[in-house]
Order: sequence, then structure tokens, then C-alpha cells
Amino acid sequence: MLLIARSLLLALLLLLVFVVGSIACLLRPRHRDNVHMFARWFSAAAPILGVKLIVRRSTAAGSEPCIYLANHQNNYDIFTHTAAVPRGTVSLGKKSLAWMPLFGQIYWLSGNILIERNNRSRAFETMANTVRKIKDKCLSVWIFPEGTRSRGRGLLPFKAGAFHTAIAAGVPMVPVLASNQCHINLNRWDNGVVIIEMMDPIETQGLDRSHVKALSERIHAAMAAKLEALNQEAASLMQRA
Repeated sequence: MLLIARSLLLALLLLLVFVVGSIACLLRPRHRDNVHMFARWFSAAAPILGVKLIVRRSTAAGSEPCIYLANHQNNYDIFTHTAAVPRGTVSLGKKSLAWMPLFGQIYWLSGNILIERNNRSRAFETMANTVRKIKDKCLSVWIFPEGTRSRGRGLLPFKAGAFHTAIAAGVPMVPVLASNQCHINLNRWDNGVVIIEMMDPIETQGLDRSHVKALSERIHAAMAAKLEALNQEAASLMQRA
């Protein structure tokens, strides 16, 4: 019964968000704050999932453009990670999303960037265009560097695209971790805590393509350690509740 009630509530919420959001995007297509607007609405649904969100933002992260690196777990990311999406931020998604009825069109219209990952030359062209947008429009870009959902397997290896883009644009990289959310069960009343933590920026000034692998490995190690710590903290908070 709880599963059905929550599913209906989420469906109604998503429908409302898509209708109102579509109107907003038509009035200001591809505006720099459209994604932030959707993110606030989606993260407001966390209580419907029976989840309490704890969001920690880095005081060292300013208003300058950057590349946000977020871990990608499952479909619940849209209701959890979105709580940390700042203004002036768009996301990078695979081009196939554009073919999803309604969602794909709104995803593009809201200002997000679509990349054709299976076509290397077009992928590099999209990355170059992303660098121009970061510089010209003072935009930040939210990227899931794992490239796919981890589904409880920990932090997967990173793709190199985000690191090439950050170095080419000369902007810092800001890791954003969400603690384990694979335990969420819509048929359970209390699904505990999910902690979202934004780490301090990691500068890329002075780096070039030869530093991509080392930078990726260093950030992956830091994010993996932070994820383990957040998982332990969230589990401890759930046990106390």
C-alpha cells in the first residue's frame, strides 16, 4: 500500500514539475538557472521517499564556474543529488536522452548539454563547445564521471572527458558525494539518511592533457575515501534513529 501511495505521489509530482517546468523553459529557453529550478523541485520530493537529506556545501567553493563531479548510483539521484545543484549549473548527459518522450525535450530546453559518447569526434566537439560555454556564459557543468550507475558497487572508474574539459577551460573541479542510497525501499516507511557533501575545489590551472590520468586518479581516491566515510556516518545515524 505504501509503495502504491508513494508511486502515485511521485508520478503526480513529476507531472506537475514537467508541466510547470515546460512553461518556464518556453518563456526562458536554455536559461542558466533552469536546471537549478528543476533541481530544487526534484529534491523537495526526498521526504516522499522516506529519506532525510543532509546537505553540506563547501565554504571554499565560490561563485566562479567549475566542473562538479558527482557519484552516480541509481534513479534516486534525481531526488537526492539535486539538492546540491547550485545556480548557473547545467548537466552533461548522453544524447540518447533527447529521444525520451517529454523528459528529453525538457532536458534539452532547460539548458543541459547532450553528448554523443559513441562517436569520438563528436564527443570531443561537444567537449570543446562545453569549454566555450563555461568561459562565455560563466556556466558550471555537473558531470557523472563514472558514466553509468554504480548500483551499490562503490565508486566506479572515471571517464576522462570531465578532466579534459576542466583543464581546457582552466576551471576547478568540485567533487560532490551522496552516501549510499541503494537501501531505499518505497515500501518501507523510514529509509534513513542520505548525506550529500560538496568537497573543496581542486584547481586545474597550469595543468595540460598530460596530467589528466594523474588528476583523475587523485580525485577518484579522494572521492572514494569520502564516500566510505559518508556511508559509515549515514549508517551510524540510521542505527541511532
